[in-house]
Amino acid sequence: MIEVSGLTKKYGDVLAVDDVSFSVSKGEIVGFLGPNGAGKSTTMKVLTGYLAPTEGTASINGHDIIDAPLAARSAVGYLPESTALYEEMGVVDYLRYMGRMQGVSAADIQGRIDDVIQTCGLGTMAHKDISQLSKGYHQRVGLAQALLNDPPVLILDEPTSGLDPAQIVEIRALIRRIAEEKAILLSTHILPEAQNTCSRILIISNGKLVGEGTSDELLDMVSGNEQYSIRLRGGDGTLKKLEDLRGVHNLVSSKEGSELSCTLTAEKGTDLREQIFDTAVASGAKLLELSHRSTSLEDVFLSLTGTTGRRGASADAEGGSDNE
Repeated sequence: MIEVSGLTKKYGDVLAVDDVSFSVSKGEIVGFLGPNGAGKSTTMKVLTGYLAPTEGTASINGHDIIDAPLAARSAVGYLPESTALYEEMGVVDYLRYMGRMQGVSAADIQGRIDDVIQTCGLGTMAHKDISQLSKGYHQRVGLAQALLNDPPVLILDEPTSGLDPAQIVEIRALIRRIAEEKAILLSTHILPEAQNTCSRILIISNGKLVGEGTSDELLDMVSGNEQYSIRLRGGDGTLKKLEDLRGVHNLVSSKEGSELSCTLTAEKGTDLREQIFDTAVASGAKLLELSHRSTSLEDVFLSLTGTTGRRGASADAEGGSDNE
């Protein structure tokens, strides 16, 4: 339903998306992950018709976004990160207005409104003003408008952003129900959200697709390594000495006050706990925490996006939304 091949987008000399290829089939929820400026938002804007690609092709439900832009756009329901709802309007009035904007016929509009209200669980809120709704119901209204013309493809940008835990569970379940009959591309910077919601995950970094697969397949990519979490205080040169331990691949660190936290990745089968302890003591550092942990999707994300490739560099595990 979504087919992308060699997609490239340049802003002047800046290469925002670099030769990206992927597909999303009916019944799939495919997560789209990447740090700030990775190319997520640009890719989604190209697929929804807001930007033209510099090179490459993309089609939505068989319609090429360049050769048949209107047909391609009509096949996509889009929920942006910041949903522009008209707070002064009632839910039904807003959906009727958006239906007209999307080209739903006068004969069909009421039936489509009734359908999306039922699908999105808006029955008890249908006759309220949007200004009276919680953030969770705002998102439901946003999803409802994206479904009005019954598109085969949905593109959702941070659909659970700003929701409380209960609302996240509700929206996640709603997205799963909708996905039974549609292809969904879901952008998020929340790693557990992708792991719990998506059937497959794409990871983009510096405009390039650097990882693709199920959560288990991605975990297997780095599962051959041992992971250690270390927290210490003091000890000049401790990080450099830890990096130089035999079998160490990468070290990521961050500092808060006088405390230093780091994640050390080493070869499979190596037990470095005693060496880490001895190194910290020899450096005059006070070891506050030392633990071995299982590989997580966070580890995969940091590794594939290159963060762990810079020893001693700090990393934001949750990345952020694309600012391009």
